[in-house]
Formats: sequence, structure tokens, C-alpha cells
Amino acid sequence: MPKNRHSTRTAVVGVGTTRYGRLPEYDAYDLGVWALREALGDCGLSFDDIDGLILNRIPDYQRFAEIIGLNPRFTTTTPGHGRFSGNCIEMAVAALSAGLASTVALVYGNNGRSAGDEYGGATDIYGSGGPGLWFPWGMTSPGAFHALMARRHMHLYGTRQEHLGLVASTFRRHAALNPNAVMREPFTIEEYHRSRYICEPLHLLDYCLINDGGVALILTTAERARDLPRGPVYIRGFGQASAFAGSAFPPDDFWFEPMQHVARATYERAGLAQRDMDALMIYDNFTPTVLFALEGFGFCPVGESGPWIAEGRLALDGEFPANTSGGHLSESYMQGWALNAEAVRQVRGECGARQVAGARNVQYVCASPIVTSIIYSSEDS
Repeated sequence: MPKNRHSTRTAVVGVGTTRYGRLPEYDAYDLGVWALREALGDCGLSFDDIDGLILNRIPDYQRFAEIIGLNPRFTTTTPGHGRFSGNCIEMAVAALSAGLASTVALVYGNNGRSAGDEYGGATDIYGSGGPGLWFPWGMTSPGAFHALMARRHMHLYGTRQEHLGLVASTFRRHAALNPNAVMREPFTIEEYHRSRYICEPLHLLDYCLINDGGVALILTTAERARDLPRGPVYIRGFGQASAFAGSAFPPDDFWFEPMQHVARATYERAGLAQRDMDALMIYDNFTPTVLFALEGFGFCPVGESGPWIAEGRLALDGEFPANTSGGHLSESYMQGWALNAEAVRQVRGECGARQVAGARNVQYVCASPIVTSIIYSSEDS
């Protein structure tokens, strides 16, 4: 058994999601409560069973707890950046392992579309303000930074525009099988090329979809999970690393170094390897991020992600079906949360026409300044 294998095993026992799209009648609190009610109903628990609460993007943790009538033993909230979805889930694992709580609710609520959120422009500080050095030059958009990274990858390795298009079109085909996806109409590579540029080389179809929605997960210990009506999905491996100090943004190595650290930690904890993954949930705020993640987590050699994807490996009938819900590009941009919910549902076998047959191990990966990875499994070890 690896030395750093966590001592208290944890499992996801409840998953809840709202509709996605433009939902102006709901604010972030409403969406969070909606998702949490769905998650509690999913596992047969009530508000009274929750003694840990982790919020993301919901404005005020105290107000949310007041709304649902909760006095948790463990409470925290995190910034609304998408990189924090994996961070929050790993925090819940840590809280459960330390005995700070016995049942943790993770709740995300986002009314960004109805609120008119814009990522970029003169008044936008791009989340944490990390790339502020670029702001005087007009580079305030996440899409612009990822366009720079995509162009560098093309220059270094010969990655082609159609490789990005294949990511977008593959995930759209998956979304066509998902009734909850916002964008379900498939498109061809030719149609991808004809779509307008937002920041060259990225087209409109390379960008995620800003929408309203909520997601909630209920985590508890593996021992307690066995007593609940819903079969547990175990968090078998996880890891986290960052690229802040001494690192330019965008990074020259596409976050390769921290992804390598996280990959080693995740697979060591799980006692598994890349070949054992039945499906992947890859943070896809923009299509190039998928290429970077595949290389950083060792699914393909550095610089070869484009041709590797072109072989159809991410399709439902491929070697590593990815973002089976449609992901951020087609289901909705729920900043990683919906991808983690999809991972749990795939392991449970609940995804209908988009279900990966026999899915036992599904991995979530996020390439960003905070790299995270989580392996969801039907088996505890």
C-alpha cells in the first residue's frame, strides 16, 4: 500500500444538479439549494444529516446556511474560479479523514449568465488577477491566454486547427445524448472551420458556455456510505499541485510539471494507472486545455495529443471516452462541478445512451494554475 494513501476512505453518496441555461428567476442561493435538495434526495439523507458544508461561487456561506437551517461543525467557502471544484472535493476528503465532519455537502451555484458575467474586457480582472501584468496590453480574457497557448503548441509540435475542432465536435456528439445539455446539435469539422474566430486560433466552438446552474455532491466515509441506500462511489485517488511562484502566465510548459506531480500522486494513491481508466472528465474551458491535460497526465506523449485525438480515442466507443455529458463546451460551463457529477453517474451506470459500458474507474483532471485530479471508482481498493 502506498505510504501516502489516505487513512479514512471516502465516498460520494449523493449527486444533484439543476437545469442549465438562462434561469433568471433563480439567484446563486436558489440554484445551490435546488442542487443540494436533489443530492440529498439522491442518497436518502436530510439537511439534519449534514455536519460539513463547503460552498463555491455562492456569495455568502452564512446566508446560505441560514437559508437551509444548518449549523455545521465544519464550514468553508472558496473563490469562484473553476480550478476550485477539484480543490473543494479534496478538501472534503481531508475534513472527513481528519474527523472534522462525518457528512459533507459541497454546493455550487452560478447565475452568471443571468447576471451578465463577462470573462474579459476593461472591467474584468480575470478571476484571481494572476495575469495582471498583461492587462495594460488588453489581455484580460481567459480565451486570449488560451489562444496564445494553443498557438505555441501549434508552433512547437505541429498541432493543427482540426485537432481542436475534433475535441469540440466529439463532445458535442456526446451532448446530443444528454437531455440536460444546453447545446445538443452536432456539427461537422467543416462547420467548425466556418464558425467565427473569437481570438485566433480559437473559434466560437472552442469556447465553453456561460450559463446558470447548480451542482451538489454529498461525501461521507466509506464505512457510513455502506449503510445508505445508494451504492457508494469511492474517491480512490486524488492529487493537487500549483504553478504560481516563478511561473509566467500563460506557462511555457502548459502546466506540464505540476500535472506530472499530480498524476503520480493520484495513481499512487489509487493503486491504478492510466490504462485502468474507463472514462475521462477533462476540464474543458477551451479546447486546447484538453490537449494539455492529456499530455500532462501521461495519456499520450508530449506534443502528440492532436494526432492522438484524431484517432477517435475520446469518443464514446474510443479508448478513453471523455466528457460524456458534453462537458463545458456543450453541456454547460459549471466550472468542473458538472464534470465531477458526470464521473459519479458514469460509475453508477446512470447515463443512459451516453453510458460507458462497465465503467468502474473514471478520472477527473484539471489543467490550470491549480492542477487537480480525482479518480472515482466502484471499488474501495
